[in-house]
Amino acid sequence: MAAMEKTAVIQDDLPWSLESNRAYLAWRERKLDNYAQVLHAPAVRIADLANPSESERAELIERCRKTNLAIYRTDPANPDAMAVRRELRSFVDGFGLKIAERHRSAGEQGIVALTVTDAERQRGYIPYSRKAINWHTDGYYNAPDEQILAMVLHCVRPAADGGVSQLMDNEIAYIRLRDRDPALIEALMHPEAMSIPENAEPDGSLRPVSVGPVFSVGSDGKLTMRYTARTRSISWRDDATTRKAAAILQAILTGDDPLMLTAKLAAGQGVLCNNVLHNRTAFDPDTDQPSNRLFYRVRFHNRVKGS
Repeated sequence: MAAMEKTAVIQDDLPWSLESNRAYLAWRERKLDNYAQVLHAPAVRIADLANPSESERAELIERCRKTNLAIYRTDPANPDAMAVRRELRSFVDGFGLKIAERHRSAGEQGIVALTVTDAERQRGYIPYSRKAINWHTDGYYNAPDEQILAMVLHCVRPAADGGVSQLMDNEIAYIRLRDRDPALIEALMHPEAMSIPENAEPDGSLRPVSVGPVFSVGSDGKLTMRYTARTRSISWRDDATTRKAAAILQAILTGDDPLMLTAKLAAGQGVLCNNVLHNRTAFDPDTDQPSNRLFYRVRFHNRVKGS
């Protein structure tokens, strides 16, 4: 247990080391410069979703390298939802994303359909409702060694009203917190910073409690994040600095940060990302009419190759 009471040691030459402010400041400058280059760039145009050209793929990787996310668009959008599944799986294979997450709702090609449904295995879960989804990273309830590191969210049919998302690079959130007080980062890197309670699945299985840090560094030296703003799905380490850090992070996410992106994806558009922070507004509020919104989500345990 003694080892669990310590924050992981990070190499001094990495920007995440709190002992090396020089490395952090150099990385911070590059990061913010990278954002300035692509922040307002239009979505990457992909002529064939299943087979992006070399230049299209390179541009998506470059944006993920700089900002951990890239928005793309295909035109025209394929109206055949099953064909889109196959195209999307081929698309992600081109980025080294071959480790699809096992998920209760994963269908053909390991892809989850996000749509309004009362199906038993999805009933009660907000992604399958019209409700707003608070800020989170995908798979925040996973064990630290099973983190979701990359994700694709692809729009087949948008909501008629609402369904707008905001996205924020986890590295920008890190910068905002560290610039305010490095102690906030230290608290959120503690291996017991955030706990997700156990959950009974519809099939009778039990998802165990998940305890781990908010920010962590993988063996590849990349910063990762697991987080949810939902108060019913989370408990924080009983420590004043941890509680302060959680409150400040929530304030950052509900503020108007200039590096936060807002997007309502149209049919054929999508987000390729290294599991950045994101949310979603409620949509199609007229409950007397069915919602036609359909998104496909693919999640992976590895990052976009080259980013």
